[in-house]
This record gives sequence, C-alpha cells and structure tokens, in this order.
Amino acid sequence: MLQTKAGRRILHGVVLGVLLLNLAIGAKVYSESDANSTANDPHANLDLFVNVLERVRRDYVDGGELTYEDLVHGALRGMIGMLDPHSEFMPPTRYSHLMDDTEGRFGGVGVHINIQDSYLTVLAPMEDTPAYEAGVMSGDRIVKIEGKNARNISMPEAMDKLRGKPGSKVTMTLFRPSTRKDIEVTLKRALIKVATVKDIDNQRKFTVDENKIGYVRLTQFGEATARDLEEALRKLELEDMKGLVLDLRHNPGGLLDQAIKVCEKFLAKGEPIVTTEGRRENAKHEASGRNARPELSLVVLVNRFSASASEIVAGCLKDNDRAKIVGEKTFGKGSVQKILPITGQQGAALRLTTAKYYTPSHQVIHGKGIEPHHEVKFSRKDEELLFLQRTPGGLKMVADNRREDVEKFVDPQLAKAMELLVGKKQLQAKTKPEEGKPEEKEKEQEPQKKEADPKPEKEKAAPKPEKNEKPVEKPEAKEELKKESKPEKKPEPKPDDKPKAEAKDDDKPADKPE
Repeated sequence: MLQTKAGRRILHGVVLGVLLLNLAIGAKVYSESDANSTANDPHANLDLFVNVLERVRRDYVDGGELTYEDLVHGALRGMIGMLDPHSEFMPPTRYSHLMDDTEGRFGGVGVHINIQDSYLTVLAPMEDTPAYEAGVMSGDRIVKIEGKNARNISMPEAMDKLRGKPGSKVTMTLFRPSTRKDIEVTLKRALIKVATVKDIDNQRKFTVDENKIGYVRLTQFGEATARDLEEALRKLELEDMKGLVLDLRHNPGGLLDQAIKVCEKFLAKGEPIVTTEGRRENAKHEASGRNARPELSLVVLVNRFSASASEIVAGCLKDNDRAKIVGEKTFGKGSVQKILPITGQQGAALRLTTAKYYTPSHQVIHGKGIEPHHEVKFSRKDEELLFLQRTPGGLKMVADNRREDVEKFVDPQLAKAMELLVGKKQLQAKTKPEEGKPEEKEKEQEPQKKEADPKPEKEKAAPKPEKNEKPVEKPEAKEELKKESKPEKKPEPKPDDKPKAEAKDDDKPADKPE
C-alpha cells in the first residue's frame, strides 16, 4: 500500500514536471513568436518611432530649435544609410545636386569622392575646375572641411559641404599618402561644366597620331557621354584610324545606360554587355549593333580609381575578347542604384541599391574589381607626374628641380597600350631612328607590313591587339622572307613602295600622348 502511494506520488511529480517544462517551452516559443511578430509589425514600430520623436521634441535641451522635418529627415538618413554606402535619402537640395551632376552643371569645387576605409577619398578631380587647378589629386583623403573632422562623414553630408554658390569659398585639409603630409587648400566654388569625353591634350580636337592610333578619355559617364564619344570616333575615322586607346583611368562611373551605349559602339549585334540581378527582376543587356565598330583594334586603360560604369565597360570588352585591358585592378563597385522620387515630398528622393551587376561571363565585380590582361602598376609618384603633365600650368606647381621630371615623364600604361596596337619593334625603330642602316630597318619592318596591313582590308574580323605583335617575332620574319624568293636582291624593291604605308603607321607614341 505504501509502495503504491509512493509510486503515485512519483508519477504525479513526473507529470507535473513535464507540464511545467511544456509550459516553459511554450512561453518561450510564444515570446519569440511575439517578438518576431513585433519585429515585422509596421504599426508597432511606427508607434515606437512617434514615441521617440515626441520625447525628443519635449525633453531634448535644444528640441525647440528642431522641426519635425529635421528629425524625420535625420531618421530617414540613418535608416537608408545603414543599408550600404551607396544608398541614401536625398532631401530636395541633395536631389537637386544629383540632377546637376548627371546634367553636367553645378556649383562646387569639382571632385569625385567616395568613402574608402572610413575616409572621404578623392577618386578624381574634375578637369578645369577649382580642385583640379589647385592640385587636388586622386587618392587624397579629405580629413577636414572648414576645420571640422571629416572622418566617418557620410557622402550626403560631404556633398552638401563641398557644394555651394559659385564664388563662395570652402577650405579643405587633405592628407596625401604619397608624401605623408597634410595640405590645406581654400577653393573658390565655380559653376562646374563637365566635359566627359576628351582627347590626349584634354581638349576635344581628336586627331590620330602618326601610327593612325586614336586616343579618347572618358572622365565619367554623364547624360551626353555616348553621344560625345560617337562624335569623337567619327572625327578619328575621318583620319583613317587603325586602332584606339580608350582611357578609363580615374573614371568614377556614372549612368548605367551610358555605359551600355559606350559598349555597343565596339560590339557586334547580340553580344552580351552586362547582367543586372535584383530582388524583383533581372535584366540582360545585349548590343544592338547600331553604329558599331566590332573590327576596330582596341586597348582599354584602367586603374584602381576606375569604378562602377567604368568597370562595366572594361568587364564587357574583356569578357567578349574585344579589347586588351591594361593597367591596374579596378575599384570594385558592382552595385546599381536607382533614383526613386518620393511623391508628395517636394523634390525628395531615395537613391537605393536595387541590383548587382555581373560581367558577360557572370563574374562578380563588387569588392573584387576587373583584373587587367597586362598589369602595369603606377606608383604614387607616377600618378603625380602624369597629373602635373596634364594640368594646365602644372609645371608652376612644382619646384624648379622637379620640372624636368614632369616634362620627361613617359606614361608606362599608355606606352604598353601603344605597344599592343602598333608592335614593339616598330615603336623601337621610331624611338631610335639614328641607329642601324635604313635598309636593315626596312627589311625588319617589311615582314610586319606583309602581315599587319592586309588584315584590316581583307578580313572582316578585327585583329586583336596582340596579333599586331606577332609579325615582329624573328621566326615569322624569316619565314616571310623565305617565301618571297631565294635571291636576296628581289625583296629590295619592296621598301621603295613601303615608306608610304609605313609613314602612316610608324612613330614613337610616348612623347605625344603625354
């Protein structure tokens, strides 16, 4: 009997324990589900927001100076800013600045900026602007604006501080990594007119060199970039252009549709350009074939400041085996932002990351960049020398003992591009015309012409830049000479005809491009 009562008590205890355990688990599950439901309940969270808003207005020491608009805009900037570095809430003034950017006219100092390692960093100064003329360089870190620390500043804040009425002034403190020194500059804001397509001399004349090679530099991708590029290419084609150097160095990007249109100028119909993949929809862009030059020999220059739309162009032309890429690995910004105007808010808008883009081979660019076919590194000193060469009055910015360095500097990335398009031996022959006998040079160059000249005329497929190098290799030259005929004197009449063709294609590229 006692054993039966004891057994019942044990059984009741076990049942009670199980019930309590179930109750505890149920309470936890309920609380978690309640928490989850609260996390996704817009009304509950809006109540929290309004509660905090009213507390700030009522109890904050300077709350009387704050409007509801100030507080709400601040909250929206924080909300969108936490998503990624490229998304932002734009009040009317900021939205107006962005529209000015894409249209190519605004009041400011003329710098493309981005956040790198929490530092506000200059991607590129816009040419013919106050920043450019004052010597602001790519890679400079803006550490102070008007004496206030700019570390961890947001992009919208930075833009608002640097923009302003033409004629007004702003003071910046820059840290230059190449010298490890701070530089203070006071800039007078100006109306910035952005010309995004330029020639080798920072103008818009666009002429080929003696090798019949054209050069076009895109400073960014604005609303008129594709149209202006088409005009430049037509000017060069009137001069019988045989190849092109497309310079995207220091190009921070811009409009996606302009990058696509630029790619189309060099691709056959149907060739892939870029794929964008977003939360709601994906899009694949292909070349239309209109105004296309799929046979033009092409080299693209990039560096670590080539970003966004620049990387779309470089990645597209690389993956389609349409151009050789020369320089350094690019910046690595592979996301697409859409501008979404907010109805009823008098000009406010969201700039929101809505997709990521992929190259035709579906390579991810974001955080990785585009690797060049031919890596040619630029030191900080090289960057500075090239900048000074291209800047009007650049020699006045340096001490007398450095002017010779600036004048004699040869752009190694551009030199490599010319080598790929023209051929190394041809460039060397023109670099040192006094060395060797003329007959020997003509014999050396004759096999090159045998192979290089007929290709653009007889074949529809454009020669890749590296194909122009092959004729200069000695084994091929020997084979060509053997094919002519065994007597040595027979090839000699050929050089008499060749100088006319060679005068168009052979010259030292390194002096003029600078």
